[in-house]
Amino acid sequence: MKLKWDKIQDKLKNRLKPGTFQVWIHPLQAEIQDQTLYIQAPNEFVVSSIKERFQSIILESSAEVLGYVPELSIQSIAGKNGSPTQLFARPEPRQQQILPHINPEPVQKWRFCFDQFIVGKSNSLAYAACNGICSQDLPVDNIFLSSGPGLGKTHLIHSIGHHLSQTFRKDFINVAYVSSEQFAGQMVRALQNKNIEQFKKKYRDNVDLLLMEDVHFFQGKAKMQEELLSLIKILRDRGSQVVFSSSFLPNELQKVDSQLTSYFCSGVLAPIQKPDYDLRLKIIRSKVARHQLNIPDSILTLIASKITGDIRQLESCLQNLLIKTKILQEDITQDMTWDVLKNYIPSSHTPKIEEILNCVSEAFGFTPGKLGSKSRKKNLVLARNISFYLARKYTDLSLKDIGRHVNRRHSTVLKGITTIEKEVAKDSRTGRQLKRIAERLELGHSQ
Repeated sequence: MKLKWDKIQDKLKNRLKPGTFQVWIHPLQAEIQDQTLYIQAPNEFVVSSIKERFQSIILESSAEVLGYVPELSIQSIAGKNGSPTQLFARPEPRQQQILPHINPEPVQKWRFCFDQFIVGKSNSLAYAACNGICSQDLPVDNIFLSSGPGLGKTHLIHSIGHHLSQTFRKDFINVAYVSSEQFAGQMVRALQNKNIEQFKKKYRDNVDLLLMEDVHFFQGKAKMQEELLSLIKILRDRGSQVVFSSSFLPNELQKVDSQLTSYFCSGVLAPIQKPDYDLRLKIIRSKVARHQLNIPDSILTLIASKITGDIRQLESCLQNLLIKTKILQEDITQDMTWDVLKNYIPSSHTPKIEEILNCVSEAFGFTPGKLGSKSRKKNLVLARNISFYLARKYTDLSLKDIGRHVNRRHSTVLKGITTIEKEVAKDSRTGRQLKRIAERLELGHSQ
């Protein structure tokens, strides 16, 4: 009966793309008994994928060879004789063993896991999608996570890596984690060192799941977009999957190849919104429980009601409150909590676009009208970019509407926000200046 399975595999080889066949079908073992095709896969990961993606085509090919449609039984042989087999059979041994978390830059530990992610209305789709790609319950090639800073994109991406590294041994599945800026840097260095083929091979031949953050970095970088698109196509043919993250939705990106934008939209598009009160309270209660802290619930509800921005602010406020009580060696009180809260958001004031433009202009020493002028002076460009970033942070205006207030196009707004995000991440002078302006806005001191 082995001969018949060989013939079935030949049929499948002609119907599937070479990479897909090599990754998913070639490693299978099978036999036919009593009109049942018994398939043995290396482990449960492969079993799930075969059932989800290839069951129909296997039955069709079997019927052509056998003359009837067999019953199909797919089981895992992982762990047999105490030694799990490899997830993917490859024709040649690798030159270098790659860890489950491969960042071609120095490897780091996964910082977050699913157990620490608190789910609410604002992030439930993103959470379900990322869980689905781990369990193979999600039959898509890619996920696109989109949100502002501090709302959980990186947490979810790291959780995927953590889950797979805990579930499968390093020779089962290779997960690559890289930021778009790191990817671009590696590509540039490879071109400079004339080893671009080695760079391409590293991703194309060794990656089963690619986790890539901040893909808006590729805007306007045609050569890098071309390489990314080529990589994605090859990974898709191999049966691999990709998870992207960005501060923007695909349709908000500018100067991006239409095929790339189409691919970003082809899987699960999972935007993450700001957490509502219930979710903020769940998050802060979870932090307290995990660290076994003794904080009255009235204090937690106060913090959750007053800090309405991102999750990082919640965590920072709680941390500062704990530091203060430790220094003073006093119990946490309402007064102490208010004293800490005033450094974050002491009121429910939410600045509007006009307040933002006034406050930024005042900080830079010119009138709001200047922001809408044609001038490209360095200070004015910086002020506009800060205005764009703050408008995105505090208002629900679209990029187009934000630009309309200062006579700028959607693409200029997007580029400006991206520029300021980098400064915030580096804690640069500009980042600190933005923080001071934000504090004034939150206090309602926009005049």
